[in-house]
Amino acid sequence: MRAARYYGIEDIRVEEIEEPVCKEGQIKIRPAFVGICGTDLHEYLGGPTFAPKVPHPVTGETIPVTFGHEFSGTVLEVGKGVNGFRKGQHVSIQPTIYCGSCGACALDLKNVCYKGGFVGLSGFGGGLSDACVVPADYVLPLPQNIPLDVAALIEPLAVGWHAVTQSPLKKDSNILILGGGPIGIAVIQALRARGCGQILVSELSASRQKFAKQFGADVILDPRKDDIVQKAHDLTDGLGVDIVFDCAGVAVGLEAACKAIKIRGTVVNVAIWEKAVPFQPNDLVFREGKYVACLGYVKQDFRDVIDAIATGNMSPGDMITSKISLENVVDDGIKELLKNKERHVKVLVEI
Repeated sequence: MRAARYYGIEDIRVEEIEEPVCKEGQIKIRPAFVGICGTDLHEYLGGPTFAPKVPHPVTGETIPVTFGHEFSGTVLEVGKGVNGFRKGQHVSIQPTIYCGSCGACALDLKNVCYKGGFVGLSGFGGGLSDACVVPADYVLPLPQNIPLDVAALIEPLAVGWHAVTQSPLKKDSNILILGGGPIGIAVIQALRARGCGQILVSELSASRQKFAKQFGADVILDPRKDDIVQKAHDLTDGLGVDIVFDCAGVAVGLEAACKAIKIRGTVVNVAIWEKAVPFQPNDLVFREGKYVACLGYVKQDFRDVIDAIATGNMSPGDMITSKISLENVVDDGIKELLKNKERHVKVLVEI
């Protein structure tokens, strides 16, 4: 079968490999659509990070590994002992790999498993292939009214949903989002689905500013022109926003986030930081502010996003800005996003 395999920096090859066998407790899936993620780009340019150079503690695999962790698909085969699924069923895949025995897993916080990873990055195959076999626990059934291309957006939307779940959101909470990329847009949609006050978004890119507005932002701020902290206070009667979601992960943004919140406000970090940055704790101390971190998602986030899409509370289809073939995943996907990421929210690979 075909598979896009990651070998190392700037080395992804679409090649023929042996089709995986579905064993007890597993489900074999025919991927339908696969989103290309910022993590994939980081691995391509500077990895391997999540892709294992030594045997992964759960999967036992090393590079080369099949890529693709944001994907939907159709059930090809149901392994022995698996109930609730049937051949031909449309499904979403939560790609969190976990050990099941560490302290985090004991608390059912598999997203922060001490030995964790992701399908499509750390082993167990991936969506960028003609077939993928995963543990049945990773698979969620889809309602008939969610098309498979939209279903490939569930994974990044679950990141935004989890971030909002980690926050003290109320129906009248005023929000500042730093960064209007795919995850910032996922946070906007989660906020709108759940209800909030006004949403301010700080974003440099003109095209991403338009996307943020399209998906529900009330006010767009340009950090090159606007004083983000002052605007956050001016637009909230001098109080500051209730919650900041930092989806950018840059030092100047961290400082602005801590100063933009109201007294006892909350900064939620969604970003993955590339390096250590200076931090002045007093920016939070003098406000009795809170700093909350979140990582990925848990299964309930997937269930909630699926329900929000199925009921019409979330309509993410316009996030899809391009569809490409598996054979062209590097040139039309990876390289296109590296050159023109501001033009896109989500590029999908159609398998």
